[in-house]
Amino acid sequence: MTVAAYRACLAALMLAIGLVLAGPAAAVVRIKDIASFEGVRDNQLVGYGLVVGLNGTGDKLANSPFTRKSIEGMLERLGVGNLSDDKLKTQNTAAVMVTAKLPPFARRGSTIDLTVSSLGDASSLRGGTLIVTPLSGADGEIYAVGQGPISVSGYSAQGNAASIVEGVPTVARVVNGATVEREIAFDLNSLNSVRLALHTPDFTTAERVQKAINDELGHGTAKVLDPGTVEVARRGKYDVPTMMAAIENLEVAPDSVAKVVIDAKTGTIVIGAHVRIDKVAISQGGLTVKVRESYQVSQPRPISIGKTVVVPKSDVKVEEKNTKFTVLQGDVSLQDLVDGLNAIGVGARQTIAILQAIKAAGALHADLQII
Repeated sequence: MTVAAYRACLAALMLAIGLVLAGPAAAVVRIKDIASFEGVRDNQLVGYGLVVGLNGTGDKLANSPFTRKSIEGMLERLGVGNLSDDKLKTQNTAAVMVTAKLPPFARRGSTIDLTVSSLGDASSLRGGTLIVTPLSGADGEIYAVGQGPISVSGYSAQGNAASIVEGVPTVARVVNGATVEREIAFDLNSLNSVRLALHTPDFTTAERVQKAINDELGHGTAKVLDPGTVEVARRGKYDVPTMMAAIENLEVAPDSVAKVVIDAKTGTIVIGAHVRIDKVAISQGGLTVKVRESYQVSQPRPISIGKTVVVPKSDVKVEEKNTKFTVLQGDVSLQDLVDGLNAIGVGARQTIAILQAIKAAGALHADLQII
């Protein structure tokens, strides 16, 4: 068998048991893919509004007094008289919370998407229309105003004896549903320096980012402040946007800690390339108990006094799996670990238990993260 064929077979076997190998840690990526510029970020907006036009699936006003008050206030502002003494019985309106993200450098007049979530006991928002809703930031200022027909991905259906719900019909989206009314003042060219925030803080990665920037823009331009921050001083011939464009396309090889990630729900295991294991002996096996229930009918003989009874019958069988040890030598690499686990023929669930046991024994030199 050729080397290529052997690797193909090994990859197929690892995929079959749910074992996924992480790519090389020395992969070269752009700085823009592992870091972001400090201050260039989204801002959260929130608002309270009403969705109208529902087909009887809105809030029950007896259970949602805030919806009633909102309807009364809206109609009064639109010129309808005082309705506080009238009994509203509409079920075509729902109170909702509206959320959105204001992207960096959003200009007045641009549009953003909205997420609309029911606040009361409405059963569905399908077919509704969001009426004018101011959206405020954390400082209390209004930055956008939303309105428009909403789009619901889930649905619900109900009969006299059964009902079905698919997705979440009480959460909807309004694409381009809000118009930006206020801009966040941020002048890049007024900065004397910019800071890069690494998505995964690491001293080695930060040092490599610093070196790549200094090689491109000149010695002393970049300085590591901490594992997650690199400060870049502004150079005379560069304006800040041009300098940022030059920086974010530089390529570096990020480093990472040794880590094993286990998803116990799906049986998926991801092992990083830096994982090392001391010399250990592994044995995996156990007992399998099979219980089979069956029933027999016992009837009385002809011309006799008796009754028919059901007699249960249980067959219990115990199977003991033959176990064997495999020895992993000291300073085991990722490939050696996979070969050793495959040698004793374990599946994904057994592999998870083995990795946890190796970690408990102090022989696994990596972070073990279970999600």
